Order: sequence, then C-alpha cells, then structure tokens
Amino acid sequence: MTALCIAAARAALAQSPDASDWGYYGGDAFGQRFSSLDEINRTNVSRLSVAWTYRTAELGAGLARAGKLTFEATPVLAFGLLYLETGTNIVIALDPESGRARWRFDPRIDRARRYAEVSSRGVSVWESGEARRPGPCRRRVFTGTLDARLLALDAETGRPCDDFGDRGQVDLTRGVRIRDPGAYLATSPPAVYGNAVIVGSAIGDNRATDVERGVIRAYDAQSGAQLWSFDPLPDSPSHPAASEWNLAQAAGTGAGNAWGVMSVDEEHGLVLVPTGSASPDFYGGMRLGSDRLADSLLALDARSGRLVWQQQLIHHDLWDYDLAAQPVLGDIEVQGVPVPAVIQATKTGMLYVFERTRGQPLFPIIERPVPTSHVPGEQAWPTQPFSSLPALTSQRSVQPGDAWGLTFWDRGKCRELIASLRNEGIFTPPDTRGTLLSPGYLGGVNWGGIVFDEQRERVIAAVNHLPMMVTLISPTDFERDARSDRFPHSEFARQAGTPYAMRREPLLSPWHLPCTAPPWGTLVSVDLRHSRIVWQVPLGSTEGLTPWFVPSRDFGMPNMGGPIATAGDLVFVAAALDSYLRAFDIETGRELWKYKLPAGGQATPMTYRVGRNQRQYLVISAGGHGPLGTPRGDYLIAFALPPGAAAHP
Repeated sequence: MTALCIAAARAALAQSPDASDWGYYGGDAFGQRFSSLDEINRTNVSRLSVAWTYRTAELGAGLARAGKLTFEATPVLAFGLLYLETGTNIVIALDPESGRARWRFDPRIDRARRYAEVSSRGVSVWESGEARRPGPCRRRVFTGTLDARLLALDAETGRPCDDFGDRGQVDLTRGVRIRDPGAYLATSPPAVYGNAVIVGSAIGDNRATDVERGVIRAYDAQSGAQLWSFDPLPDSPSHPAASEWNLAQAAGTGAGNAWGVMSVDEEHGLVLVPTGSASPDFYGGMRLGSDRLADSLLALDARSGRLVWQQQLIHHDLWDYDLAAQPVLGDIEVQGVPVPAVIQATKTGMLYVFERTRGQPLFPIIERPVPTSHVPGEQAWPTQPFSSLPALTSQRSVQPGDAWGLTFWDRGKCRELIASLRNEGIFTPPDTRGTLLSPGYLGGVNWGGIVFDEQRERVIAAVNHLPMMVTLISPTDFERDARSDRFPHSEFARQAGTPYAMRREPLLSPWHLPCTAPPWGTLVSVDLRHSRIVWQVPLGSTEGLTPWFVPSRDFGMPNMGGPIATAGDLVFVAAALDSYLRAFDIETGRELWKYKLPAGGQATPMTYRVGRNQRQYLVISAGGHGPLGTPRGDYLIAFALPPGAAAHP
C-alpha cells in the first residue's frame, strides 16, 4: 500500500493535462467542471480552512484603465505545478502543495494603452508527443495577451520558447483589420488539439460597425506557424453563411468573435466554438438579416478549420446576448443509449443540448414570434429559438406592479422607471424611449459557465436575474450626456457608422439596489433526464451593499464566475458580489459552508490532490472585479481539511 501511495505521488508530479485532477480551464478536456475527488465532502466541509495564500502583487499600478482590472483566473495543474495568470497576463507557476512561486513571466504589456478589458481567465498547457524530444519547451504553457500576442513558455522555467513564432510569441493582429489599438485582445485560454493551439479574440463592443473581425485561428504548437483560420462572418461568396448576408454589409461589419472558452472533442476531431454578436450590439440596421454564425455554436474540424455544423441561438442579436459560456461535452442518455452531446448555456437563461457530431437538437427547439422594432432602419428578426428545457430566468415582461424596494419611496421610484420603459418580455428590441432588458446583458449564464454531473445528468449554473436598461440616443445627446453627471451608473458607446449611440445601465433604485424583487442571483440544478429544475437557491447576500439601517439578507446577488462540483456531493462557487466562497449540497442546494474572501471572488474555483498523502485542495482567485465594483486584491487562496478530518461518507 505504501509503495502504491509513493507511486501515486510521483505520478502527480509528472502528470500531463489529461492525467491531472484539473489540467484544463474547465477541469477536463470536456469542460465539465466536475471533479472525482471526494476527500472533502458534505460530512466534513465545515472544517475547511486556509492551507496557503499567494499574493500576485498585481493591483493595477500604472494601468491606464485600472478601473477595469479583474482577476478571473482559474489555475490549471500539470507537470507537478499550478499555473495561473493575472489580468495583465503575468504568468505564474506555483508549487501546488505550498503555494510557493517556482517562476514568474511578465510579457510587459503596454500599461499606458487603454484596453477594452483588463482580464484573463487562464492558460492552457501542452506536451510534445515526441517523448524523447531533447531540450527545453517539450512542455509548454500557452496564453493570449491584452495586446494580442500568443505566448509559448517553457512549463518548467517560464522562459519563452525561442522556436515558437518570433522568439516565443505570435502577433495575433497580423492579418486583422485593427480599428482601435487596445480593443482587440485575447482574454480566454486557447484550445489545444494535438499540435494545434486554437485562439479566438475579445473585441471591444459598440464602438462602431466596422470593428475588428472575430477570426478564429490555429497555430502549430511547436513552430507557431498558422495552420488554418475561419471567420464566422462572410468574407467571400463561398463562405458557408454568405447566402444569408448582404455581402457588402458583411464587409463593413465586425465582431462575431469567440471571446469565451472553446472546447475540444478529441474523439471526433472537433473544436466547439461559442460566438458573439456582430457589431454593434444594440443596433443592427447595418447588418440586416439573421447574422448567421454570429451568436452561434460552431463545430469546426480541428485539423482544417472547416465548418462541420452550426446552430444559431440568437438571430440578429440586439441585446448583447453573446454566447459567453464554454460548451460542455458529455454523454446524454437517449432512449437508454448514451449519445455524445454538447450543452450550451446562454445569457438568455436557456440551455441547449445537441448531438455532438451532427448538431441535431436532443431537446426540441421552437421558433417563437418575438416583439418587433420601432426604430427606423432596424429590422428585428421576427422569431427566436426557444429551448424546451426549463428556462433558468424569467422570460415574461416586467410590469410596474413588479417594482420592488426597501421603502414606499424607492418602490414608487422603481414603479415610475419601469413604466417609462418599453418591455414586452425577452427579446424586446432597444428603443429610443428606453427598453428594459430581462434578462440583462450580464445574463443568465455568462462566462462562468456550468457544471455537468454526467452520472446524474444534471447541469448546475450560477444565474443572474438583474434587469438592465438600454436606450438608443442621438450622437448629439451622446456628446452631452456622456460628459454630464446625470447617469452615474451608465455606460455610453458611439456605435459609429449607425444613426444611434447607446446608453446602458442596470435597473436600480435610488438605494442602488435592483428595482425588481430578489433573488438577483441564483444557483440552479437542472435534471436533463426529466427536464426539470431540481433546486434553485439564492446565491449571495446584501452584506456591505445596503444602507446602514437595512440588515443583510441572503437575497441572491448578481454574480460573475462559475461553479464546480465534486464527487464529495458538493458544489463550490464564489462569484457573487458579497465576496464569499460557498459550498452547497449537490442534492438539495443547502448551503453547508462559506468563507469571507479578502477580495471579490469573481472567478471559478478548481480542486486537486497533491503531496505524500494526496491531500485535496480547493483553490480560488480573489482579486475583485473592476466593472462590478467588488473589493480589489491579488490573492490566490488554497483551502484544505485539517489533518485527520478527511473522513469519507
């Protein structure tokens, strides 16, 4: 038995991503975010305590847009080290047992540049199939940067791999129409298929019609040579979506990009790609039609980049309902037979499930009529695809009678605000009088993604229920209002090339709380076998967010980040605005444990085992989220059970 333990410990030090407990951003190659570890379980989770803390020292000093800094990273464990990345692309390797730094690489992005985002969700690792390949960089860490470089680092030392591209990096702006420096970035870890490293891009929203295009590209992991590229928007008459676009409009349109995490199906040679809206988000008069392949789940041949199948989940997006969540792969039982499937969660709060090789829906999708646009020049698509699975958010219209508040006064103000806005339920188009979006552009389900418990055939998701407002305004009003102090919670955008600029903000009361009744964030478990919601519980409290005279309540708060689950019958999630990391019972949704983080936990946790006794650790990034206003920090925190507490149920 002792020999077996020693062998297991040694194996842990040399593990490849596939053998790791958490070798990929989404836990495994399928992105299921479900761990087979059960040392920490429902009987002992209350005894979790901090095992170690690492400080990255990245707090945004010298950043031109430090207010946008986030720490959304989920580390990965491979080759005996824990790899993570700051929001400014500093890559760090830690000892997974002690949290001590082994190496650190700073790509030295231009901190004076005004980046559209200041975030990075993690790195990917790769190992050469040539077992006896001599020299450094047999094992590599890949990441994209805010200034649009693809980096290859030696996994053991952190030094750039000189044989990759130009001394360890590839310029991702090459061959791309760059409109605004700092608005074309990489924020999610690349996908890896064999020797191909596949990257998308994050593109600053709503600047104009002709922003950068969302081309997806694959590069050779050893040389950095480009292997293939695929543009979701038509770039020629032979493009698979060309027949559904006006090609002249397509040429002047951008985005349609894959900014979220992609998934790889090794068995069938596919890369599953979630795409976002064509530009700009809230006015589509210059991109009439369905905008096919934008807001779509794409299955590309991972060897060639050829489109194998596609499913568009938002037609002619006018709501910023990008497909943000990672597609999750797994088997779904259909009439007693396991079928390879892909599950896509969306900002609309809907779940879609497709057969993975051909893209056929495994649960019916119904095209339903939706509200029309009243804006001259706009042609909202007349129908949208509704999943037959239970919706995770409400789809009905929000009425003045739905107004909520702490007092009669703020409830009355919310009632007046709701009455002033157009809202006919989900997919109500933006309007010059102002439109209430429910769900808002945070979601539903955002980049935090979902858990898939394959054995139970259950999906677990952190869901937002925060209505938003969007108003189309004239360019003159834009210049005036953006400089005024009348809209302190608003975001403005020019939408150059269209007749309208845009203002958007959350639907808040004078007390800065949502105008609709809680919960404003939930954790939800959905049973796919029986097409039902098993449980739904509030996620987060109002602690520190309400006026002094109002006690804290577990109302459920807006969240950014995702859950994980384990064979210990637990779901772990932070994400909410109150900065707690929580554990829930996977069967009932009952909260079993929580810990107040020193900064906002807007990230997805991960778990692994390491060391002589194969102790299980739970790790979360706690650095806050600039746009959400959560407390800032630079912490990576590992939790574990005290010695002797690891009793199995």
